[in-house]
Amino acid sequence: MGKIKIVFAIPGVYNYDDEKSASLQDMWGEDWAFNGVNTFAHLNHTKCLLNPEEHFDIGIIGLPFDTATSYRPGTRFGPRAIRAASQRQNSLRSFNFRAGYSPLLSWAKIIDCGDVPITPMDNHIALNQMTVAFDQLLNYTSNSELLFGKPPRYIALGGDHSILLPHLRALKKHYGKITVIHFDAHLDTWLPTSYPSFWHSNQSEFTHGSMLWMAHEEGLLSEKENNFHIGVRTRLSGSDSQDYDNDDLQGFKRIDADDVWLKGVEYVYNTVKNQISKQEPVYISVDIDVLDPGFAPGTGTIEPGGLLPRELIYLLRKFEFLNIVGADIVEVSPGYDHSEITATNAAQVVFEIMTSMTKKIDFEKNSFKTKTEKHQFLLKQQ
Repeated sequence: MGKIKIVFAIPGVYNYDDEKSASLQDMWGEDWAFNGVNTFAHLNHTKCLLNPEEHFDIGIIGLPFDTATSYRPGTRFGPRAIRAASQRQNSLRSFNFRAGYSPLLSWAKIIDCGDVPITPMDNHIALNQMTVAFDQLLNYTSNSELLFGKPPRYIALGGDHSILLPHLRALKKHYGKITVIHFDAHLDTWLPTSYPSFWHSNQSEFTHGSMLWMAHEEGLLSEKENNFHIGVRTRLSGSDSQDYDNDDLQGFKRIDADDVWLKGVEYVYNTVKNQISKQEPVYISVDIDVLDPGFAPGTGTIEPGGLLPRELIYLLRKFEFLNIVGADIVEVSPGYDHSEITATNAAQVVFEIMTSMTKKIDFEKNSFKTKTEKHQFLLKQQ
């Protein structure tokens, strides 16, 4: 784009004659937080499902789906709310002082992939749509050699928590079985018999509280018993701990909300670090109801006594050592939110996950002493 000479004056007030000239980008290319069409963090936007030739490294993808909920609906509007709440994030001010790193000015090309168009009429079709969408998205070519041989990585904006299942299905085809770190007030490994209904169908098994059980049944989860729930504090079914027994059989370890409070975030970090290796593929799933309702009122199934935002942010940052191949933030229901509190916390979750995703690879890239070491690192990513 050519340069233009800027000459303008406001008589008696201002006179400006810029002999250096400026481009239109210089003049009009920077937005304030409240300007423009909402994409996540003002990222460039493309409908990734319609543009398979687009090369990128991390995609923000919305899944506006909420017909697998068991209580308050409304999370189909979650992606829109999270994007709106992210508008103070942009490349001009993207340095994450907690991590000492800027994900939006990193090696990674990060874009907003828009939303998956999902029917609200039929959950059987909806699950198929999401499964096919993630299969397609994870067959794209990444932009950077640092993801050599692997597809772009996605952070999904929910939507209810059931959107995790189709994402894991697609990831397993590329990485093998996936280790899940699940921040949530609830187990989400509920058996279908845990729900109070005589009426049953195969489709009724797919809910926002059973998708981890389905993932286990489909063989998607790590068998090393490396999977974690963090922040659990829900009531259980019946009169005993059978739900926990079933959870144990599915390979999960539990760090409940009281552990985070009384034992501290360093205890949580060290427990995870001692269990999960730096190279195994990890999926981080954050249900916003892991936070105390005072910080996340805009969600479907609130539970008192949750985490503080600073505890969640700290842990996401400390998990930068993990090989995060996918992630989500789910269960934001803006109809119950106040002053964008819930959505703003959700947008911060995305920012922290983006930081940890990019920083790990950048750190390892810069630690190479020889081309051979770099080549060996790239081979490990295959």
